[in-house]
Amino acid sequence: MADETALLKAARKLDQKALAAIFDLYAPAIYRYALRLCQDPVEADNVVGEVFARLLDQLANGKGPHTNLRSYLYQIAYHVIVDNLRDMQQVVPLDMALDHRDGSLSLVGEVEDRALLDEIAFSINLDLTEDQRNVIILRFIEGFDPQETASILGKSVDNVKVIQTRAVAKLRQVLNQRLDEGR
Repeated sequence: MADETALLKAARKLDQKALAAIFDLYAPAIYRYALRLCQDPVEADNVVGEVFARLLDQLANGKGPHTNLRSYLYQIAYHVIVDNLRDMQQVVPLDMALDHRDGSLSLVGEVEDRALLDEIAFSINLDLTEDQRNVIILRFIEGFDPQETASILGKSVDNVKVIQTRAVAKLRQVLNQRLDEGR
């Protein structure tokens, strides 16, 4: 049952093997995403639990996704995290979140200079708006396309593209300014 469509079809019937396979397939990625945003392993674990509890609840009620399960799960995770952050009135320190990554950062391609990576993380956290941070994380770190990103954030594709363009321009401007100051 490796095919997402087959898994989703079986899960809609509350098949235990399909539900377990979906959890095994998506839980690690949802956990990493949540950890990047909330900075707390316990909270990230709670987000994963809430995401899959909501999925199960939706499926039990005959609702939930019919296609693109991955985007659907990230959308739930995004809303859970935003709700939790609003409750805590906390700003997410992304510079620390990037240190929890388990792979190479594809934000600007192959970045070998750790100082530049630190500047990028600092700039994402300090210089970008919340919308810009979310778009950059979903597009370049999580690897979602503009359509999936728009779906997760509840925005139009054009809006996501505008936010992305402005975020990249802002990062470029801030990094160039900091590099010039360091010379």
